[in-house]
Amino acid sequence: MNLHLAEISKRVARGAHAVLMVDQAGWHMTDKLDIPKNITTLPLLAKCPELNPTKMSAVPARQLALPLRVQCYDDIVAHCCDAWNKLVDQPWRIMSIGLRDWAHGC
Repeated sequence: MNLHLAEISKRVARGAHAVLMVDQAGWHMTDKLDIPKNITTLPLLAKCPELNPTKMSAVPARQLALPLRVQCYDDIVAHCCDAWNKLVDQPWRIMSIGLRDWAHGC
């Protein structure tokens, strides 16, 4: 995670500050993290995957085509690309993530 944060930090525009939403996985919350000065981590509420846009976009991808069996790195990339392309072809799935009642204060 420290290497990931360092890479993000390098790509933050000079004078800008990044806010990185993270779930509460142990490696996101540990005191051992060296968080660069130009990044603030914003932990999502625990046990609320519906607030995590990454997890919500992964759900339809897994439902569409991402099998659990792969033989090598290239298989993983190919399956992820296939699932992503199928998801992109169904924009209503992506739109439904932002159309939930809780997202609009209902």
